[in-house]
Amino acid sequence: MKKMTPILNQVLDDIVPRESDRKKIETLSQELEKKLVIECEKAGIVATIGIEGSIAKDTWLLDDLDIDIFIRLPLTITRENFDEDILTIAKKATKGYRQVQRYAEHPYLEAFINDVRVNIVPCYQVDIGNWKSATDRTPYHSKYVRKHLNQGLKNQVRLLKKFFKGINVYGAEIKTGGFSGYLCELLILHYNSFIKTLEAFSNYKKPIIIDLKNFYKDKKVDSVLLFSDPLIVIDPVDKNRNVASALTSEKLYDLVGAARAFLREPNKDFFFPKKIKIFSMDTLLSKFENRGSSILFIQLNNIHAVPDVLWGQLFKTQKLLINLLKNNDFKILQNTIWTDEKSLTVFIIEVETHILPKIKQHFGPPLEFNKQSIAFLLKHTKNTSVVSGPFIQNNRWTILLNRIYQNAISLLEEKLLTDNKNIKFPKLISEAIKENFRILIDNEIATLYQNNPDFAAFVTSFLIGKPSWLKSYYC
Repeated sequence: MKKMTPILNQVLDDIVPRESDRKKIETLSQELEKKLVIECEKAGIVATIGIEGSIAKDTWLLDDLDIDIFIRLPLTITRENFDEDILTIAKKATKGYRQVQRYAEHPYLEAFINDVRVNIVPCYQVDIGNWKSATDRTPYHSKYVRKHLNQGLKNQVRLLKKFFKGINVYGAEIKTGGFSGYLCELLILHYNSFIKTLEAFSNYKKPIIIDLKNFYKDKKVDSVLLFSDPLIVIDPVDKNRNVASALTSEKLYDLVGAARAFLREPNKDFFFPKKIKIFSMDTLLSKFENRGSSILFIQLNNIHAVPDVLWGQLFKTQKLLINLLKNNDFKILQNTIWTDEKSLTVFIIEVETHILPKIKQHFGPPLEFNKQSIAFLLKHTKNTSVVSGPFIQNNRWTILLNRIYQNAISLLEEKLLTDNKNIKFPKLISEAIKENFRILIDNEIATLYQNNPDFAAFVTSFLIGKPSWLKSYYC
């Protein structure tokens, strides 16, 4: 703990907002609120506009300026107008700045004003429990946290958020599948400190159940029956909601590993990871050659969608591609997705080898199962794909037969080019495939690597494999 305290104090010096920063955010927030009020009045909409999120709860980070403005609407506004009208109002209020339409249960606007990200989100003004949309809870979340989070715990939340950002598990959007800011605040309310939170996750055993308001008397029985997630944090304003439902197992176990590493050897790099040094072209080609595997790059262009919709379809496509390769005997080593969310998307799949032997072994039933054995023999004795057998091996009927696909690239090209009944790619991906796609292998990505620094950094990280926080002393 002696070694940890100065490190945490140094981190706090870098992430706690100063008075000048608070005034800057307060001024901008007030200006935006006024603009939104004016635009709502012009549109004839009576709404309550307020600041929510980390700014309202004073848990925001100096290096992550993010204003959440909620437009609380009366129930007389229909769901159709709820989406369309508020987006129009939000765009007018932030005219002249970069805007990105995002999507949760319904669309909202993200605008970038200088170095500040602004989220303008619609919700209904309802009593607690009478939710009409997912975002209706947010003002009640802010109210709950403000009431229970004392001044001393606010910086503990900041440390937790920054740590989560540093190890890349922060953010509940589809792309990340990590911890939301609200979830961080509830964890600190439960564990009372950053260190105790890490200690709890370093000793993780499924499931962790947190019920701050004791909605469920028998937590282990009642809440597990209701929720099947590996981390269960009951929403204090809605007992039927798990705040951690968006958290993926991958991100949860990333935290478990990082928490153990930090507690073993605390370091500021967990909070401020060093920028990755991109491999030179010679190093890249050498890595491919020495690796001995095959890395496939499936490149798509121009998929136009809001990020959350895009990532949802990318993950569905990733599963389809992986299952396609697995079902044809290609062994997957690792896989991931990179996209600039605009004009370029690349699925990266590493297989042991992209060329398989011409024949494969196929086992039938054990001889004890007579009916199944007869069916197997009837099916395969005259099968022209069979090159040897049926013969008995280890008490099972066995054959050697020709593979349908030896080459992973040929398999992928055929399935992507043809409208295969068994593979239904999501709509946006299907349209992008029809427009154009490329399948590259290993060093064939050299040109793309040279021309796109962000992609190059991602590929470098993929080839290294080791998380940035994992030091050699821990391996």
